[in-house]
Amino acid sequence: MNFHEKPQVYAPTVELKVASLERSLAFYQEVIGLKVLEHSTTTASLTADEVNVLINLVQPDNVTPRNERNTGLYHLALLVPTRKDLGIVLKHLIETRNPLQGGSDHLVSEAIYLADPDMNGIEIYVDRPSENWQWHNEYVVMDSKRLDVEGLLALAENESFTGLPKGTIMGHIHLQVSDLASTEKFYCDGLGFDVVTKYGAQALFISTGRYHHHIGLNTWHSAGGSAASESSAGLKNFTLLYPSEEEKLKVVNRLKDMGATVFVEDGTTFTKDPSGITIKLLVG
Repeated sequence: MNFHEKPQVYAPTVELKVASLERSLAFYQEVIGLKVLEHSTTTASLTADEVNVLINLVQPDNVTPRNERNTGLYHLALLVPTRKDLGIVLKHLIETRNPLQGGSDHLVSEAIYLADPDMNGIEIYVDRPSENWQWHNEYVVMDSKRLDVEGLLALAENESFTGLPKGTIMGHIHLQVSDLASTEKFYCDGLGFDVVTKYGAQALFISTGRYHHHIGLNTWHSAGGSAASESSAGLKNFTLLYPSEEEKLKVVNRLKDMGATVFVEDGTTFTKDPSGITIKLLVG
């Protein structure tokens, strides 16, 4: 199953506020390996295939540093097509001595972690075949085991890094929220996601179509926290893509019935979750 096509609901694009567009463009091109699709003095769109935008960057006036206690982005997660692709990325990051925050075997996937110059978290990962994922009742079995670095590097062999492959997509987004109870109600009852795993009262993974997660939600650093200011570096918004206008309208009506914030700007529908995170609702 393709978990990032209709009729699934997923997050294909993330928009970030950055302190220096020039610095961020250098990082996302040279370190991460994305390409610039469009570029102005204060904005840029980044892509892997020169068609689909994965990350939008915007440099507001008078940007303030990101506060990790605020709600917002925990990490964005770029999904590469093959294990060899992940090995090539890992080899590149080691050769360029770019600092890594870690790596894990999550059973359903293998991942490496780092951060951009504004301390926005980034995961680059590859999925294992979904037929090999284990489920316990309605919850997918995940873990954080030692990453097989040697195996990944062996796959990379003498391959040179030429950027992320064209098949790279935004696999999921992981958010910092203020509390899980109101968050679960908003994302599941309102936006239409299903819970696929829980980690006590501190983390919740949700998806459509039994993906291991399209959205991660946690309170590890942000319990009781407030939304970042408009001038703060960090997450500006992310997009959710619905399969039809009818499905999107059902979501909008449910959100309004719940008393959630819903507004329209320039013909585009937005909502805000209970932690003040802005979500753009589109039809794909």
